Amino acid sequence: MSRPVPMPDHAVTHPHGSFNGTTVFLLHGAFGAKEYWRAQIQALARSGYRVVAWDAPGYGLSPLPEGFGIDLCAQALARLIDKEGGPRNVVMGHSMGGFIAQRAWVYAPERIQAYVLSATSAAFGKSDGDFQREFVRARVAPLDAGRSLPEHAPGMLRRMMGQGATGPAVDLVISTVSLMREDTFRAAVAAIASYEGRSLLSSLNVPVLCIAGELDTTAPAAVMEKMAAKIAGAEFVALQGVGHFGWAEAPERFNGVVLDFLARRLHATV
Repeated sequence: MSRPVPMPDHAVTHPHGSFNGTTVFLLHGAFGAKEYWRAQIQALARSGYRVVAWDAPGYGLSPLPEGFGIDLCAQALARLIDKEGGPRNVVMGHSMGGFIAQRAWVYAPERIQAYVLSATSAAFGKSDGDFQREFVRARVAPLDAGRSLPEHAPGMLRRMMGQGATGPAVDLVISTVSLMREDTFRAAVAAIASYEGRSLLSSLNVPVLCIAGELDTTAPAAVMEKMAAKIAGAEFVALQGVGHFGWAEAPERFNGVVLDFLARRLHATV
């Protein structure tokens, strides 16, 4: 018997002024929730976009579903796009959210008109590889040793950012992740470590923007550049001086790149 796919919690922000016909779906990473997209929601809404920011299944107020994983989340995203989508839909996914965004192409290719993929990849590699084992160990070992997530999260997140990253958006990421439930945190780490989606890249036939952080060691810029090269017509941008959370470490630069891409690739001929 197949598992029921939950409808995720989400918030809709309407454009400030005239609507340009495009809805942007914001998908947070493994460590996060919809609240940390504040700067992106404001920038997109000011530019005429309708914005839907979700809490993935198991995040926010929703309980962790049985069988949590990238595929289950992708099915939930397809349901959300059916419910809230418009004539043009852009899916913007960060880190794990980028995995979910790509996997959703299997379920809703006709409803997705563009992608923005931030600090992500097409696969995490073999679950028993050295990088994967160290990724999981570094994130869950402090919890196994008795530390709480509010104690563990700030240091973990700052190590994923560029040195000296500061500002309201950085503080918002840290406070948001510190409020996560531990069961969701652990399930997300496991889901990331087992993801494989490289075969999907050649089928993406819509505009795609891949944004990396120059200093990111979790989703290195070189990996994202190779990923972009396997997607026909994809664009690649590396933000200098930032790590894994470019949209929080340098929100104005990140938002500028995204808005320029959407204006050129979706609206130039509309």
